[in-house]
Amino acid sequence: MEKKRFLETGKIVNTHGLRGEVKILPWADAPEFLLRLGGLYIDGRRYRTEQARVHKEAVIVKLEGVDSVGEAMALKNKVVYLDRNEVKLDEGAWFVQDALGLPVYDINGAELGKLAEVLELPGGDVFVVKGETERLIPSKGGFVKEVDLDGGRIVVELIDGM
Repeated sequence: MEKKRFLETGKIVNTHGLRGEVKILPWADAPEFLLRLGGLYIDGRRYRTEQARVHKEAVIVKLEGVDSVGEAMALKNKVVYLDRNEVKLDEGAWFVQDALGLPVYDINGAELGKLAEVLELPGGDVFVVKGETERLIPSKGGFVKEVDLDGGRIVVELIDGM
């Protein structure tokens, strides 16, 4: 399966200050991830990141060419994308987008369904697996044994009631 080059990584939820900065609510494991990006894409256009900093659970970003509150306001509610070719992930990290749709197997090899969604909850991510039944599988606690993007499969260990 061909991987999408441009991935949704957050949403501009407001302006910040008077210099044209925008406040982005990130869709990543940690807001600090956006600090590593040299540029962001909005409506197909690349904006170079001049400055970025974490503020609470958001990221305040100064985009090149966005120099006033009015210009920043025009970007409010826009989805922000990253180019996967411009990102180096940490060892063992992966994009959720790449795992969606993969078959999920239990440790005995029985297919449980496909990964439909990953919920980001305060206690950790939860895999939503849809098959004959819908299963919610925490990513923490040793339930997810393997996410093999190259092999196209996910292996989990279930307990009674899961």
